[in-house]
Amino acid sequence: MTKLSVNINKIATLRNSRGGDAPNVVQFAKDVQRFGAEGVTVHPRPDERHIRYQDTRDLKPEVYTEFNIEGNPIKSFIDLVFEVKPTQVTLVPDAEDAITSNAGWDTIKHREFLTDVIAEFQNNGIRTSIFVDPILEQIEGAKTTGTDRIELYTEGFAHQFGLGNKAGIKPYTEAAILANDLGLGINAGHDLSLDNIQFFKQNIPNLLEVSIGHALVAESLYLGIENVIQMYLHKLEG
Repeated sequence: MTKLSVNINKIATLRNSRGGDAPNVVQFAKDVQRFGAEGVTVHPRPDERHIRYQDTRDLKPEVYTEFNIEGNPIKSFIDLVFEVKPTQVTLVPDAEDAITSNAGWDTIKHREFLTDVIAEFQNNGIRTSIFVDPILEQIEGAKTTGTDRIELYTEGFAHQFGLGNKAGIKPYTEAAILANDLGLGINAGHDLSLDNIQFFKQNIPNLLEVSIGHALVAESLYLGIENVIQMYLHKLEG
C-alpha cells in the first residue's frame, strides 16, 4: 500500500494569518497520525510564511510515523535537517520567493551539488529524495546523484486529468518504470487530490509515498479531516 504523508503547511498558513497559535500545527500533526496518516510533511521556507523552523523542531518528538522535510538545500535548511534528523529529506529547487513548488531539479546540471548534499544527509542516516519532472533523462540523472528516491512533480498530470485527458499520465508511468529499473524509490506530490489519486496510483508501479497538503486541507473543510484521510487511504489501497 502506498503511504500517505500529510503536508501540514496550510495549517501553519492559517495560523500565521491571524497570529497566535490556532490552529496548532503540532496538535494537527498528532491528529492526522491518529486518524491513519503514515507520515507528516513540512516545507519550511526561509521567510517562514507558513511552517517555521521552530515548528519543525517542535514536531520532531511528536511525529512517530515518517517525518519528511522538504526544501531547497541552502545552508539554514541543511543545518535544520541535521538538527532534526527526519526520516526523509526531499530536495526541492524552490526560488526563495516561489509561492509554491513549480519545477523539478535539473539533475544533470546540478549533479555535483546534489551528489555532495545527498551524501551528507545519508551519512547522517537520513533518507533522501529529489523532486523531479517526469523526464527520462532527469530520472537517469537522479540515479547518478546517489539519491534513495525521487518525488515525481505531479502538477502536469493533475492539470491534464482535470481537463479529462487521462493520457497525461503516460510520462509519469514511463518515468516510474525507468526509476524502478534503476533501483530508485518513487514518491509523488503536488496537486494530487481525492479526484485523481486513485487513477495516479493505479498507473504508477511501486509508488511508495504521496505527500498531499493543499487539496487534503481544502477537501477537509467540507468533509472533515478524519474522513478525508480515510478516503485517501482507501483510494491508495492495493
